[in-house]
Amino acid sequence: MKVLLVGVGTVGEAIARLSRGRPWLERMVLADYDLDRARRVGAGLGDDATYAVARIDAGDAAQVAELARAHGVDLVVNAVDPRFVMPVFEGAFAAGVDYLDMAMSLSSPHPTDPFTEPGVKLGDLQFARSGAWVERGRLALVGMGMDPGLSDVFAAYAAKHFFDEIDEVNVRDGGDLRIEGYPFAPVFSIWTTIEECLNPPVAWERGRGWYTMAPFAEPEHFVFPEGIGPVECVHVEHEEVLLVPRWLDAGKVTFKYALGDEFIDVLRTLHKLGLDSTRPVRVKGVEVAPRDLVAAVTPDPATVGDAMKGRAIVGTWVTGRKDGRAREAYLYQMCDAEWTMREHGLQAVAWQTGFNPVLAMELLAEGAWRGAGVLGPEAFDPDPYLELMDIRGIHHAVSRLEEPAGTAS
Repeated sequence: MKVLLVGVGTVGEAIARLSRGRPWLERMVLADYDLDRARRVGAGLGDDATYAVARIDAGDAAQVAELARAHGVDLVVNAVDPRFVMPVFEGAFAAGVDYLDMAMSLSSPHPTDPFTEPGVKLGDLQFARSGAWVERGRLALVGMGMDPGLSDVFAAYAAKHFFDEIDEVNVRDGGDLRIEGYPFAPVFSIWTTIEECLNPPVAWERGRGWYTMAPFAEPEHFVFPEGIGPVECVHVEHEEVLLVPRWLDAGKVTFKYALGDEFIDVLRTLHKLGLDSTRPVRVKGVEVAPRDLVAAVTPDPATVGDAMKGRAIVGTWVTGRKDGRAREAYLYQMCDAEWTMREHGLQAVAWQTGFNPVLAMELLAEGAWRGAGVLGPEAFDPDPYLELMDIRGIHHAVSRLEEPAGTAS
């Protein structure tokens, strides 16, 4: 497989590193707006002719298409901010190649009732183009990171193996991950953090469809495994809620994240001051978007790996029935920040996000996953994915699973 990797920031670098030496990878073009960064990442991979570097403007679909054609790639992998999803997505389509991303096209709130009704939802712009991708016989695999991504695979696995009927699919992310020595430091892109945390979160219910609420709504204490215990989680806008109901039959789908009171207070303050805005303002003759300024003055997540301590858990909590009996299961992946730095030289969230598109690329290259159109992870058989995690020695587990009488665990 020949791959054009658009963006070699925190996650893009992880994808490049974790793909190195895989027999299915024939070529990977490391493309970034910052050519020096692409060169540094390439140099870190050693003297490996599998990799090439190039400069690209991810906001220009024509550049994406031109670079994909020039290198004869089979797949464009989008590892840049969600604001660039559509030009990279359209560039891959124009080049006639497959596409993979980890975050979907951006939403926009309902113009008059943002905390009740959704406006343009995450992924709507991409799903509107699915028919064209089907006609061309090409695949756009969307939301294939950690969450969305593995969290959706977990939902599909639970539906296939653990339940006859599903009441709820609830993604719950938390742990005890922290960054020491900084007054404020996000574990991933602050631009994306602001986007998903301050937008109206979305939930889905059978008979009601998608609906929204105020940011940080309905706090609950979810008991995380691995000895972590109860951690408060709140509603956050996330792609799983927009993906799961398209392929799995569930009564309700939600996403909640353990942000912490201090982090929420910072985000609320940014919002009150207008520092979350993406509309440029003039400052001493210079046009700058407030959110870009915030991103510039917060630590780069790629540089704080050594300061990260603790564990991050991403999981999917499913409730329903098996053989007529009520049951629940929490399928999850746990990573330890010090382990990821020691073993891979990657901070925890970068590794946790980056290994998933690498696994998906292997399944696509080998034909275990195939399809056409705009498809989420739930559209594919989850079994080969979890089997590949086992082969690669990547942790995943199930807790809370109560087996009906007469069945083996």
